[in-house]
This record gives sequence, structure tokens and C-alpha cells, in this order.
Amino acid sequence: MLDFKHFMWYNWEVKKTAAPEENKRDYLAEIDALKTTVAELQMLVQYYQTQLFMGKRRLFGSSSEKTSVDGQQLSLFGEAEAPAAPETQGEEIHYKRKKRKGKREEDLSALPVERIDYELDEAERACPQCGKTMKDIGVDVRREFTLIPAQVVVTEHAAHTYACSDCSKNGDSTPLVKAKAPVPLMGGSLASASLVAHIAIQKYENAMPLYRLEKGFAYDGVCISRQNMANWVIQCSELYLEAIYIRLKEQLLTESVLHADETTFQILKEPGRAPQSKSYEWIYRTSGCAKRKVVFYDYKETRKQEHPREFLKDFSGYLHTDGHQVYHNLPPGIVVVGCWAHVRRKWENLLKTIPKEKREGSNAARGVAYLNALFALEREFTELSPQKRYQARLEKSKPIQEAFFTWARGLGALPKSPIGEAVGYMVSQRKYLENIFLDGRLELSNNRAERSVKPFVLGRKNWLFSCVPAGARASSVLYSIIETAKENGLHPRRYLEYLFKMLPGSTMNDLENLLPWSSALPEDCHMLSGESRQCGYK
Repeated sequence: MLDFKHFMWYNWEVKKTAAPEENKRDYLAEIDALKTTVAELQMLVQYYQTQLFMGKRRLFGSSSEKTSVDGQQLSLFGEAEAPAAPETQGEEIHYKRKKRKGKREEDLSALPVERIDYELDEAERACPQCGKTMKDIGVDVRREFTLIPAQVVVTEHAAHTYACSDCSKNGDSTPLVKAKAPVPLMGGSLASASLVAHIAIQKYENAMPLYRLEKGFAYDGVCISRQNMANWVIQCSELYLEAIYIRLKEQLLTESVLHADETTFQILKEPGRAPQSKSYEWIYRTSGCAKRKVVFYDYKETRKQEHPREFLKDFSGYLHTDGHQVYHNLPPGIVVVGCWAHVRRKWENLLKTIPKEKREGSNAARGVAYLNALFALEREFTELSPQKRYQARLEKSKPIQEAFFTWARGLGALPKSPIGEAVGYMVSQRKYLENIFLDGRLELSNNRAERSVKPFVLGRKNWLFSCVPAGARASSVLYSIIETAKENGLHPRRYLEYLFKMLPGSTMNDLENLLPWSSALPEDCHMLSGESRQCGYK
């Protein structure tokens, strides 16, 4: 068997004896084949390098979507078109950020104040020089936060019964009158409105698993098992909160602009499914233009398109979504609006796979610059009315968008290349992305829905799964009510506690007065100005 060296020698000798024309054709064909192979290998190397960079960035990089090259924000225009920088005379100007006055007072405005005065006794006020009594001429006040730990108190509701002693002696019957007591949340249970509200907020708002809550209660000498807590939450959801949940959905579907998204969810004991199967939490919410804000969570077993079709069968209007195809076959009357933030993410990921010294002037940098220009204009339009925003987009944003698509299509990028994937995504979504120019109420991205997905994702990372479908349903109900309460400026714990106090004795006629936007809600359910600002709500 010939080794490689002898094989090459043999090949050379054979080719030397071949006819010159035939030899030349063979060489040219071999060169073409080698060029093709080299080009394919270069594409593979570039692809695998991109995948390596993206994998490292997902593991170790920042999740921020801000883009810059050497500290400078990317510009859509070249150096020649940029305005000239003012000349300086060698003078450096330094700015010192001043602390905003009144910030501490705003921070403390929502908290009760307890004042402790430290005064001298009458004998200690004697002047050390003349012995006369000194006068109080001022006070030095120091403020600090004092934490008062929560307490669990056993409340006994003792309803007294009264009988007439005369009737019992002389009459044929004895009338009995019993004092009216509050309706219990759950008969025969130790659960109260405040306790179940606290458990629900700790799990669904603060993402704390029930086993940690169980430990916390045990440290304070309170024995409440996680099984009891789970049962209380599920039962209260089924008995009382389902009516509110259904009413939220009805209100949601009356709006004309919605956002939608979905995320995975694991249920251990779903009938006919393995514990490892993926279930889904679908999120639908109102847009920023809605007066009555609703965030709605809907648990389903799969990600099939039948779920949004069924949920939105009575809806007509605009629906903000990502590029997933399940949203592209919805009932008539629904106009799907694409998400430009997803397009920007594709180009930013591409840009961050390029070494820093090669980013400036690259096609990836120019693509990001087009998108940055669109989002910069959108920030300028924030304070405009919907009609004026509609006109401003047509005049300023639409030409940039059209230039972006024309430029991207002209790159001639191969579909399987990294830049080809970014171009292919935006081209495939173009008809949905361009719907942003149909109405001034629409938004450039679906980030509003993604922000509503985040509380559920944070909770899932901590409590990991639901055991049974009833628990998944209860999670959807509680998340919907808590997040909707926050969107409407309500304090989630106080509002939930109020619902648990009022719903046991309420009828369907009372339901409207308990909804998050009702003017009949007590002032205590609303966030105070200081609470609202500190929690990030306007």
C-alpha cells in the first residue's frame, strides 16, 4: 500500500505523461474544486466562531442591549455627514452631579414616624458656671430605619348567642339571637385573609418557594406546612379569585391593542404526560394606551396555535408579538404587529461576535445603527399624541426603515451565514414589522409583554415547577391579579387581603366594585406616592 509521499509522486509522474491539454484541464478543475472547498471551510470556520462567541456571551456577557464602538454610540451617518465638533482651547470642563434636593423626604413620606426626645432632667440643666437653669435652644434630629418583624397572632372570633330568660321560663319557645361575625375564608381552617395574602405575595411577587416560607414560619414558632399553604392558595383561587380572573379576561378582550408572549412551565403530574414535558404559560396584556390595564396569564399544556386562536376569538384589533409563527394564523380582524427589538437583538448579537477592533465600519455595526436611529426617534415621539406620533413616524421613521431593508437586501448575504440569518429574519418578518406605521397607539417593540413575562420566569427559577394542573391554574390566577393590581397603582398585598376579606360574603353584583380600577376600592389598597415611586411605578 502506497503512503502519501509515494502516492503524490505517482500522481505527478502519471500527469507528466498525460497530454498537455488534458493535463491543463485537470489542473484547472482541481483548482476550482480546491477553491470551492476552501470557501466552504471558511464559511464553516466563521459559523463556528460566531457560535462560540455567542455561547460565551450568553454565559459570561452582559444582557444589556446598549451598543457602542470604543465607547461611542453607533451612528447611522458617516464622519463627513456628522456635525463638526466644537473646538476647545485646551480647557477641560468637569461636571459634578448634584444630589436632588428633597429626595430623602420623598423616600420617607410614606412611612410612619416615631420620635424619641432625649432631654436633660431639671437637675442636669443647671449652668456649670452660674448655677442657673439653662433653656432649650435647639434640637439635633437623627433619623434611621427601624424594622419591626412581622408577628403571627391567633385571633379568636367569638360570636355570642343571646336568649330571653323570661320566654325560656314562661313562653312556649325561646328566641335566640346570635351576634354577627365575619364570614370565614375557609370553614374549619386556620387560614385568614391576611395570612393567605402574605403567602401568595411571598411566592408570586417575591418568588419565594413554599418550603422557604415553611422554614421562616418555623423560626418564629409557627407550624404551617407547605402542603397546607399550597392547598390554601389553590382553594382560595378556585373559590374566590376565579370570578375576578374571568372578569379581567373579559376586560382585556374589549381593548383594541394587545401584547402577547409565552414561556415554558413544568407540571409534574399532568394526566397522560411525562413529568419532563414542557407546558406553557401564555401572557396577554393591554398596551400603554389602555385606561384599564390588564395583565393576564393563561396556562396551557402545549404551544400549539390553537391556544391563541381560541383565546383571541372574540378580539379584534392589533396584537404585538414576537416572530413566532403561532401568532401568524389568528382569526380575521387581528392585525399582528412585529417586534423591532427582536430584529435589533439579532444584529446586536452579530455585532458582539466581531472582535472589538473590527466592529467599526462593519455591516453589523451599520445594521445596528439603522435600528438605533429608529429607536432614538421613537423616544422623541413618546410625549406626542397617537395621531401626531402616527404622522411623525411616516415622515421620519418610515424612510429609515425602507432604507434599512433596501440596504440589507443589497448585501447579498448567504442564508446560512451569521449576517444572512439576521437579514433573513427581518425580511421574513417585514410585513408584520411594517404594521407599526398603521396606528400611532402601536409600539416599536413587544418589550411590554416581555416585562410581564419576567415575574413569572423569576418565580419559576425559584419554585421550579407546579405539582398538579390545579396548582398551575392557581399560579395563573394569582399572577394575573397581582400584576394587574400593580399596573393599576394598587398595593398588591393590601389589595389581595381586601379581596379575601370581601369575596366570601359577596355576590356577583358586588364584583365590579372589587376590580383593580374600581373607584370603590378603599384608599388603603392604593400605593401612596412614596411607595409607588420606590417600587418603580408612576
